[in-house]
Amino acid sequence: MSEANNYKIITLDTAAPDTAEAKILLIYTGGTLGMGHDENGTLVPIDFSDLLSQAPVLGKFSLEVTIVAFNNPIDSSDILPVQWNGLAEIINKFYDDHDGFVIIHGTDTMAFTASALSFILEGLSKPVILTGAQLPITSIRTDALENLVTALEIASAKNEKGDAAVPEVCIYFNNKLLRGNRSQKVQSDKFHAFNSANYPALADSGIEIEYHYAYIHKPGSGIRLTNEVRFDNNVTIVKLFPGICKESLEPVLRNLCIKGVVLETYGSGNVMSEKWFIDLLKETIDRGVIVLNVSQCMGGRVTQGRYKTSEMLDKIGVINGFDLTTEAAITKLMFTLGKNLSYESTIECLILPVSGEMTRTNLQ
Repeated sequence: MSEANNYKIITLDTAAPDTAEAKILLIYTGGTLGMGHDENGTLVPIDFSDLLSQAPVLGKFSLEVTIVAFNNPIDSSDILPVQWNGLAEIINKFYDDHDGFVIIHGTDTMAFTASALSFILEGLSKPVILTGAQLPITSIRTDALENLVTALEIASAKNEKGDAAVPEVCIYFNNKLLRGNRSQKVQSDKFHAFNSANYPALADSGIEIEYHYAYIHKPGSGIRLTNEVRFDNNVTIVKLFPGICKESLEPVLRNLCIKGVVLETYGSGNVMSEKWFIDLLKETIDRGVIVLNVSQCMGGRVTQGRYKTSEMLDKIGVINGFDLTTEAAITKLMFTLGKNLSYESTIECLILPVSGEMTRTNLQ
């Protein structure tokens, strides 16, 4: 065991003395999966140097696993963009000599982290699989063990050509492998915690793991990280509802610190037609603020101009978010604004698919 910065590095070789079939980096950021009960019954992080005793089945793998365990695990509710960059830096550091990566993460903001990493890790050609659990690994009825074991198997899997089977950022949970930037948390008290309503599952886990290669992102030429990767969090999300009033929106949209807004609209991108609302949006856009339109619907897609109530949005410069999830929209907006591009170039980057996060059906 060794320590680096704010995490411990632990090596677990389940193949020894034989040569491991794959080398996997396992990053424990925090979350329910890695918790156990102390003598008082309080949930505390387990000692990952003793992971085999908690999950003996891992000894049946032929893997060399490097475990990076944060010294101070982070509740996923406390995850910030600085942690997204930190995860990317760890992956970059270990990238060349590892075949795949598994990140143990709390479920509440897992879809945000997966989306953010999909934008940071440009050119990814190896699996980055986020997973977690609804119950601790030490619980009797836990989902943690299956999620962890299968995530490790997917991270080490190869296709017929000998390349990584799934060279993209994904979430594995409850027998489903989902594209990370297409995922959303939908349940807090069931094992089926995540859904990908706008894109098919990349794999289904049963007796065998069935990969759906037609839907898997093609590998890049290797990640290219720079110290210039940053997220601009001068953004906000506005969710429309019947009866929303001018007095509640004005302080948000007239805030001079705000550079971008994700506007959660009805159905296929519709908004109320009240003049004060359209005027306020136009005033915001004219000030140079990006307004990105996404649907509130699970499985929704924005088609601006399809109905009269969204036709005006096109005219005043609201950006069509197509089928982006809110999680992907806000992280992509923060990531793109962080590049400090011109207004026009920022819009071009937002509407251009980067890592399979959106499907543009009405290219213009």
